[in-house]
Amino acid sequence: MPALINPSILSADFANLERDLQAIAAADYVHVDVMDNHFVPNLTLGLPVVQRIAEVSPLPLDVHLMIEDADRCAPEYAAAGAASVTFHAEATQAPVRLARELRSRGVRAGIALRPASPVEPLLDLLPEFDMLLVMTVEPGFGGQSFIEGMLPKIRRARAALDASGGHTWIQVDGGVARDTIGRIAAAGANVFVAGSAVYGASDIAAEIAALRDLADAHA
Repeated sequence: MPALINPSILSADFANLERDLQAIAAADYVHVDVMDNHFVPNLTLGLPVVQRIAEVSPLPLDVHLMIEDADRCAPEYAAAGAASVTFHAEATQAPVRLARELRSRGVRAGIALRPASPVEPLLDLLPEFDMLLVMTVEPGFGGQSFIEGMLPKIRRARAALDASGGHTWIQVDGGVARDTIGRIAAAGANVFVAGSAVYGASDIAAEIAALRDLADAHA
């Protein structure tokens, strides 16, 4: 599949959020990071703000929940207007059940892994999810450096999907920029979250296009 570029509004200006949503209209999804200051040491935005973003965004919402008690909370974000809801494997007791509930509500269901969490326990379950998010930085803050050691994890997930004929997307979040996206795509990812690389560019639309072209060239 062609590469998808999902800019993270964690790097946007929250005082001018609607303006900054319009600025990324050339992308595929808008990546919305929800943090509760418990699962990760940061607090961002919650359900009412996500609902309002869904109302004004030019793009579908790719919501990444970095929160505790995902089993209870994740369906609320589906109801709020998200097109895709990703929850952390470390924050759920019943990931398959939760994914099935999200899908029953008409949204894509993703599962995320912190850098230190192995992918192997999920390999046989990947068809239950629409997307696997491999965190390539520690979740909680934008602008961190890419963890090179995550590339083998991406390769293992891609190999398992290719062997099974699965269609689960592999998303990467953390340190995605022009100097890393080629290696990430070559490892097997096809969905890329870029925050500071996009919002820090002088020409945001051109940066999105450049990232997409680089990923497609190395896929």
